[in-house]
Amino acid sequence: MTALPGETPGTDDAPAEDAPAAPAPGGGADGPSPDGPTAGPDAAEAQEAAAGGAAGADAVDVVAEAASASSEEPPEAVEESAKTEKPSEAANSSVASADGSAAEETSEASADGSESAEASADGSETAEGSADAAPAAELSEAQAELAAQRELRERIEKRKAEKAAPISAGGGLSGTAADLLAAVRAVESGEKAGTAFFARTAPAPAPAPASPRPAPAAAQPPRPAVPEVPAPQAASPEALEAVRAVLAQGGAPEALARPAVDALGEQAAELLRTDPWHLLAVSGVRPEQADGFARALLGSECGPDDGRRTAALVGRLLEQAALRGHTALDAAAVRTALAGHAVRDPDAAVLNAVEEGVALLFGEGGDAEPDETDAEDGEPDEDGVREADPTAVADAAPVRMLLGLDRYALAEESLADGLARLVNTCEKTADWTEAAAGAPSPSAAELIRTVASAGLVVHSGGEAARAEPAALIAAARGLGLRALGAAHSEDGRRRLAAATGDPATAVTLAGLLSGAQGPGRDEDGALALDLLIVLDAPQLDVEGAAVLVEALADGARLVLSGDPGVLGSAGAGRVFADVLAARACPQVVSRTPDPGPIGELVSGIGIGELNQVDAPGKEVVIVPVRDAGEAVHRTVQLVADSVPRAFSIPAEETQVITVGHGGAAGTRALNEALKQRLNPGPGRFGGFDPGDRVVHVPAPGRAVPGVVRSADGEGLHLDCGGVPVVVPQERVESSVRHGWALSAHQAAGMRWPAAVVVLPGDAAQGLSRPWVYTAFGRGERHLSVVHGADRALPHAVAEVPAQERTTRLRPLLEALLTPDAASPTG
Repeated sequence: MTALPGETPGTDDAPAEDAPAAPAPGGGADGPSPDGPTAGPDAAEAQEAAAGGAAGADAVDVVAEAASASSEEPPEAVEESAKTEKPSEAANSSVASADGSAAEETSEASADGSESAEASADGSETAEGSADAAPAAELSEAQAELAAQRELRERIEKRKAEKAAPISAGGGLSGTAADLLAAVRAVESGEKAGTAFFARTAPAPAPAPASPRPAPAAAQPPRPAVPEVPAPQAASPEALEAVRAVLAQGGAPEALARPAVDALGEQAAELLRTDPWHLLAVSGVRPEQADGFARALLGSECGPDDGRRTAALVGRLLEQAALRGHTALDAAAVRTALAGHAVRDPDAAVLNAVEEGVALLFGEGGDAEPDETDAEDGEPDEDGVREADPTAVADAAPVRMLLGLDRYALAEESLADGLARLVNTCEKTADWTEAAAGAPSPSAAELIRTVASAGLVVHSGGEAARAEPAALIAAARGLGLRALGAAHSEDGRRRLAAATGDPATAVTLAGLLSGAQGPGRDEDGALALDLLIVLDAPQLDVEGAAVLVEALADGARLVLSGDPGVLGSAGAGRVFADVLAARACPQVVSRTPDPGPIGELVSGIGIGELNQVDAPGKEVVIVPVRDAGEAVHRTVQLVADSVPRAFSIPAEETQVITVGHGGAAGTRALNEALKQRLNPGPGRFGGFDPGDRVVHVPAPGRAVPGVVRSADGEGLHLDCGGVPVVVPQERVESSVRHGWALSAHQAAGMRWPAAVVVLPGDAAQGLSRPWVYTAFGRGERHLSVVHGADRALPHAVAEVPAQERTTRLRPLLEALLTPDAASPTG
């Protein structure tokens, strides 16, 4: 195989395994390919003549074209960019179509075009379902993991409530929120310098343990990682009836009653009556629909600058940004978006949202000393902090102002503190030289030596580099330490267990936090571990990482291992990238290359090059297509016939990966065509039949592949990698999808014997280097690329890097940890 073509030649109907190698690209891209989160409309694909061989070989059976996408799909989460939202044009509209039209507004291609795509496309559409009752079988994973995050927030809220010092302004805030607002105002008023805003003291090192704790002689009975969470109680009939009455009064459909109670609680009716814009908390409701609802209830009392409206809009903008991976937004971007929603005074709206506690205000950067005259403005409050002129918040020049939701702010603060605690409490004089000498590779030996003297280590490398954490686990256990590896998926857990040769050394991250896997907790409630290695670390979002680090005991060692070239987490934050960028700890870069033609191709993509590779065994095959219909036809042909015949890889071990869920060649169209060919049936179990490949989303950001086994009164019975799962009937529609075809975000952290990557012509704007790197690296033995994206593919690899995420973890780590904490090696 040679490099992927920059042109899309015509092609005859031929099987992929007989296709000759595709020609090398004829140059770079000749036009920009927007890297925004939304994909453009379908475009006619180029059909230029190829300057090389055309695919030609024996004919194969023709597969029926993909059927139209099902009209029964549930509404997707509405994802709107803060910079693309338009002014409300529904002066006389209501939300009568909120439950249907909201789904039509969803940009499905955009969900996979950004790094945080699956949080919107797969995570947010299950957010409502996550509040439904779940059987005990799921408590060990999704609900217990969510409970751990809830427990952390409850502890933080309790700590906030204990701070009773009066605050003369920003009375709607408390604890951390008030402290942050007071600090920002102190900078702007001249009370303190900008550098003082970030000044923090690292935790004092705790006494290091005298010697490693020996591994327990006998397995201890696992203790639950978090208190078991009872199934959420169904909304009371009274609450539902009250909400229906309010919705009817405002002209909204009664179908929103249950999701409104799920989102707002039993007091939903009263909340909606006093503040109709609370309706924006219901997934799928757009601002213009909430405006119509408010006008019907409040009449002339409401207007575009109503404080309730502007606060709700700020909260929604930040929630939508979190779906794209941001933990904060530039205040200027928020003001611009508010102006697009017809808010006449965006500065006052931002201030109001901060005062009401909807958002927190942060300062970033800015070392300039404030003008001394500003320090005389305002009188100090009881805490000695001077009140700033409120307008200064919007005009602060030296400091970049960020707005964020408290849940992510608290998670980043907690995570930074926890990582600093691990760095400072670890025994740094341990000698693991002998263990390193027996390592299977120089990179593994370097990793063992580095971990011996550091509480936090970052290890980066490709797929082959996963052998190095496996060697570290074996070495640590040989020293009597309680060492464990945690992977993002069940597939990753199995691969790690195979590498270590001991299934007890590998768990999934969800299983570890829930207590279903791993050693459980010690007498202090911490994970009973001396060393934890987290594989697929780029998939860690900030809330999950905060819960994990909070669960580690003082003196424990943590290794974050992963490939920095893959797509980031589905949830908010970029933990792995921020820890790397902050140079907060030693970094070990693997020197073990990924083998074979696929490894060579993917390694080149990682540095922005779509290189020519030789594939004598047809490990990589390019299948040019003219349009989306042909792309679906060829994909079905590859999975059902070509790959099984040429490589003896059955269809159930081949994974299709495409850019988005919608469109003529998205996951929905592909899954429908693949089901018709591979497992036809009436879909008598909520659209599914026994034998269907599916993906289950038990919690936002988690996609678990499985196979339908049966269905009964309990729900849909799945086999997810050997683990039986029962999905309640009421959650099937919102949390289960067919899974022959996945998006790259869903596939991250997993591998299959063969992968078929589909690149239709309308996918150009969803492509980026991390997307291509992730998708092309999912096949172990074979990769087929159904290619209709023309020059957009080489352009994306060369010029479209990862989408930037606005986060605060990096500066927090830089303030907490000294530069000598990091010692890059490798």
